[in-house]
Amino acid sequence: MATAMNVTSACFYLESNRRSVHGVRVFASKNFSVSKTEEDKVKLGASDLKVSRLGLGAWSWGDTGYWNNSEWDDAKTKAAKSAFDVSIDGGITLFDTAEVYGSWLLNGAVNSETLLGSFIKERKQKDPEVEVAVATKFAALPWRLGRQSVVRALKDSLSRLGLSSVELYQLHWPGIWGNEGYIDGLGDAVEQGLVKAVGVSNYDESKLRNAYKKLKERGVPLAANQVNYSLIYRQPEENGVKAACDELGVTLIAYSPMAQGVLTGKYTPENPPSGPRGKIYTPEFLTKLQPLLKRIKEIGQSYSKTNTQVILNWLLAQENVLPIPGAKNAQQAEEFSGALGWRLTSEEINELRSLAQDIIPLGFAQTIGK
Repeated sequence: MATAMNVTSACFYLESNRRSVHGVRVFASKNFSVSKTEEDKVKLGASDLKVSRLGLGAWSWGDTGYWNNSEWDDAKTKAAKSAFDVSIDGGITLFDTAEVYGSWLLNGAVNSETLLGSFIKERKQKDPEVEVAVATKFAALPWRLGRQSVVRALKDSLSRLGLSSVELYQLHWPGIWGNEGYIDGLGDAVEQGLVKAVGVSNYDESKLRNAYKKLKERGVPLAANQVNYSLIYRQPEENGVKAACDELGVTLIAYSPMAQGVLTGKYTPENPPSGPRGKIYTPEFLTKLQPLLKRIKEIGQSYSKTNTQVILNWLLAQENVLPIPGAKNAQQAEEFSGALGWRLTSEEINELRSLAQDIIPLGFAQTIGK
């Protein structure tokens, strides 16, 4: 865990500026219907890339530093493979990984990219026409300098994935020495045909705008900014990131949309999460969360939906948001597609926002591994 903490403290960017809340547009109706085509695909920013309305996050795959109780074995690999297959069967075909997930940098057991690549290979052997969109990320480590480091890292990722290109390549967090060279590297990757679209992650409003401008000068759209966003962590609404994404036409990809499982209702004050998450989601915090969870459950019952499906639908209703919940097994992955094809009402969306207004987990923004 020491290595993970050192890498985290040295490299991971934390948005800390808080400003007035920007208006968030919501479209919702209990009778709202969505065509199958619209439900299945969404354009990623101003790029030509279209992906599923939900993605699947592979942060936990192969990880033993933050997830999986410090253990990884064949049973967990099989469970992750089942999550992958069930997601595709349910129409969720975007998979988000990163070169650091499951790597030695974060005390991992098996690189998440390696696992995802093996799952794709096995699936394509059975179904050569299966559609899979891969998003991965460049780690802006202090010793990586210049544009060539981005292209080199991407080629290493492609090798682990067993692919010739990926759909989306993102800068995982801002570099401590600056970002111009990294952004140039994204443009180079597009020109070399190694990636269809590019994005950033954990970028604040200023850095987001700078990246957008620099890429635009090369005729390359900034497709996405992946940030921590959920019903109980709405900092992107407060710090200008959500508004900037909407203004610039950059898709906001929401990681930890279920607050690392806490909003599903599976944890209680008597049964908090294990491992590092237990320090964030304490019994005291979980006690404060109960009224919100109770209301989420009540709303879900009125639609015959689970907590998970309600909170993902809440995010989808914010417009220009693509949630990427994580799944360790088929049962978790199977739930996600149930968040599509219906909408909470505006009243329900605003009620949940109001109930969650003052709920901010201690240390949540400092999530290890993101």
